[in-house]
Amino acid sequence: MNKIQIILTVILLLTQITFAQNKSRADRFFEQGDYINAALQYEEELNKEGYTKHILENITSSYYNTFQFREAYRYLKYLTSGKFYERDKSYDNQYNFMMYQVLSALGQYEKSLNFLEKYKSFNSEEEFDSTTAITTIEDFKLKDDDYTIKPVSFNSKASEFGAIRKDSLVYFTTDRYPHSLLDKKYKWTHRPFLDIYKVVVDKDNNPISEIEEISKEINSKLHEGNFCFTNDGKTIYLSKSNSEKGKKKFDSINTNAIYLYKSINVDGEWGEPEKLPFNDVHFSIEHPSLNADGTKLYFSSNMPGGYGDFDLYYVDVDLDGTYSKPINLGEEINTENREQFPYVSNEGNLFFSSNGHLGLGMMDIFVSELKEGRLTRPLNLGAPINSSFDDFSLTYYNETDGFFASNRKDVGDDIYTFSQIGEIFPREYKVRFEVRDYGSDQYIKDSDVVLYDDYNKIVYESQLDSIAGFDIRVFPGRYNFKASATRYRTKTKPISIKEKDEATYVIYLDRKKIKQDESTVTNENNTTVKDSTSFKEKINVTDIRTETNSTRNKEEISKTRLREMLLADKDGPPVIEKNGKLYFKMPPIHFDYDKWNIRSDSKKVLDKLASKLEKYKTVYIKIISHTDSRGTDSYNQVLSEKRAESTRNYLALEGYVNARRMQFIGFGESQPIIDCDDKICTEEEHQTNRRSEFEIIQY
Repeated sequence: MNKIQIILTVILLLTQITFAQNKSRADRFFEQGDYINAALQYEEELNKEGYTKHILENITSSYYNTFQFREAYRYLKYLTSGKFYERDKSYDNQYNFMMYQVLSALGQYEKSLNFLEKYKSFNSEEEFDSTTAITTIEDFKLKDDDYTIKPVSFNSKASEFGAIRKDSLVYFTTDRYPHSLLDKKYKWTHRPFLDIYKVVVDKDNNPISEIEEISKEINSKLHEGNFCFTNDGKTIYLSKSNSEKGKKKFDSINTNAIYLYKSINVDGEWGEPEKLPFNDVHFSIEHPSLNADGTKLYFSSNMPGGYGDFDLYYVDVDLDGTYSKPINLGEEINTENREQFPYVSNEGNLFFSSNGHLGLGMMDIFVSELKEGRLTRPLNLGAPINSSFDDFSLTYYNETDGFFASNRKDVGDDIYTFSQIGEIFPREYKVRFEVRDYGSDQYIKDSDVVLYDDYNKIVYESQLDSIAGFDIRVFPGRYNFKASATRYRTKTKPISIKEKDEATYVIYLDRKKIKQDESTVTNENNTTVKDSTSFKEKINVTDIRTETNSTRNKEEISKTRLREMLLADKDGPPVIEKNGKLYFKMPPIHFDYDKWNIRSDSKKVLDKLASKLEKYKTVYIKIISHTDSRGTDSYNQVLSEKRAESTRNYLALEGYVNARRMQFIGFGESQPIIDCDDKICTEEEHQTNRRSEFEIIQY
């Protein structure tokens, strides 16, 4: 090295030292990926230096990366509204997307889409329609569940995800165990590095053995993450930190990439994992998944030339064990954001997680159907698989059952089992529509009918004959069915088409009132006849008045006594008086956010109410349902009506209460106890607003 080179090297080192000295302690934590400590240090700096753009950007990212969304939102508000010291009030577009994600996670998806619209306007010339986006989100929130889910019993306070079942063994990724007390912790989470473990389970996925490492050859002191097996179970592909001789390998900007490795099982022992040839020190390749015959290996990567942050790719796996060059799955699947955790079903359908396609918030799970050799536009799996938090790593182990992971309950990830109970790909169902007389239940001949879809587009229009019905094949969803006929009131009825063949949807029309002096009425066949009862008979009014007064007096005595009995009876839900009305004082009837299924804890509460209604058979009630303020007014109105109706249906079908004794009504978000319009409410405050009331309307 000559003198000039030595001098330049010294100058560079001095510059780097000076620059490093200018960085704050918070900045150094942030650059190391220690976001927990970075956030704490930035809080102290905010108190000293005030709201600078630099601190707001980094403290926001620190809280976002550690899933502390309420804290992230607090500072994102200042950043995105320009409330910081610098004269230049611009900020990076990524914070609009971050705000969209954070508000979605907090359930404020209507507000969140304003920031998604801002983000899209910078990144794309294509116009983003937030109204259509809201309708789309609400449609897959209101659709019937295609899955049932429950958490596995071997979850812990640590993170667990990436579960795969092979015969009676479940393999999964976790950070629950350090190799030793002296092992380093992952700076991002302050927890041990990820490893792969296994457990023997019964048919219901309950553990019947101790949880143990898959192999000391596979697990190391660094990350071992998502993985997949060949069909014979003798080869495993896994995500693993790039390392040599147990030490991380870094690129020129000090990033440790994730590589794909392969290990082969010989005589029950896993061999040392080998790097796949298409890895590169400058980018990560992770989350492997094989197709059914093992000829294609899918994965996620941030390699150059993609559409966004992480894209989905595949390589062909040749018989001789070689691989093709990585092939991007294209813009139908990939977005400008993140697509990760691919899984290919036996049918060739691609399941994956994305925060770039429209969803419920953070990472959602999508599926793209393989049709005629091509993958179709991805569909959001909807609730309960997806939530407003991260949902990912879905796999099936038979035709209907499998696992996925979510951090919806805590900062850590948990594994859930699922059972598919519905059609996940939309198809047309044969359904029947009929127009009938409300009083006689007879067909109304010559009825005019129009069926509109949810976008007010005409799906079917006709005048029916004497059999006032028609059959049609339609996709499940929300429709409006309009019918009219001579001498009947026109009516439009909202209808939700279920995923069921041969279902019948009936609209009942009311006859128009006949004027008092008219002497003709219409019979059930819509023909005009003389009305032989149109005159009034002479009646002894005095007798009726006497009988009515006597009866009324007895009824008042009876009602007074019954009222006293109801208020005094403490067995079961007590009755209270509020604003001159009687209500059953009930513990909260809980519904999961955005759902209307009666939860098991609320079934016990309703069972007690059913017993009390059985005791007082003359009591009639009105079930009144309220939602929280998350969602649009129209969506919450529909949701509250569904909740009130499902409560009535449970009492009728499971509690054997006569349905005629129960009315139900939904008020949506219109009558909150706590106003959440001007602030981000806590989940407890939202739960207070999300309530049911049981008013006694007759006794």
